[in-house]
Amino acid sequence: MRQGTQQGRSWRREIAELAALFLAVGLAHLLATLLGHEDPGPVVLIGLGVALILGAAVHKRIGRRPARRGAVLPVDDGAGSPMALWRIRMRVVERPGRLATVAGAFGRLGCNILALHIAPTGSSAITPAGCDALDEFVIEAPRDLALDMLARALAEAGGHDVVIVRAQVKDLTDPGVQALVLAQRVSADPDRLPEAMAELLRVSQVEWRRPGDTVDEGAELNTTMVISVNPDRALLIRRPELPFTPTEAARAAALTAAARQARYTPSP
Repeated sequence: MRQGTQQGRSWRREIAELAALFLAVGLAHLLATLLGHEDPGPVVLIGLGVALILGAAVHKRIGRRPARRGAVLPVDDGAGSPMALWRIRMRVVERPGRLATVAGAFGRLGCNILALHIAPTGSSAITPAGCDALDEFVIEAPRDLALDMLARALAEAGGHDVVIVRAQVKDLTDPGVQALVLAQRVSADPDRLPEAMAELLRVSQVEWRRPGDTVDEGAELNTTMVISVNPDRALLIRRPELPFTPTEAARAAALTAAARQARYTPSP
């Protein structure tokens, strides 16, 4: 079917070219007759005919020439990407030049800083040497980079209590914007509070607890959080690999308050 269509198009093109040839020959003969007493018609007609035939042949040859393709560039689909995402939290003494020193340590190991959040630790006062702060980075690092080498380099740059855990792309979301979006979600549907809390604190599971239920007392400091939702129930959140910060606790309390207000505030 496709071959028949191509042959039909070829015949139509040949007929159109032949018609154009006849028309050009007739016009040329008429022009030559009007221009002078002599009749140079045969010479002009032959010249124009040959020119048109050559033009049609060249056009046909160009039309049959395959289109030149551009250079094919290799495309990396990301499957063999040599980089890995890590979330790093450490306590530092904030003073001029400290962040530049830490950034230099990352750079020397081939790491790229994708996100940075700085929060006060809430445990130390400001001193002439600086004040304690909690720096949290999301970085991409070479996959073959040893974590102990990374932790040692950060310690030499002034980091203390360095914790390194796996990161995900969603960890690059701005925490403030994320908290506002989740607050709007639980305001519209308070029953989605556990789901929103898990997303806010980056944990896999949030459990309901009742007053008097036991909590894992063997957990490390600040890795377990209990948030009262109402007099009858509370949320139990665990994150053993990464302690909660005071800022995260404040955001969790604000999210719970938004759900509580939506649940118990009567509609006007």
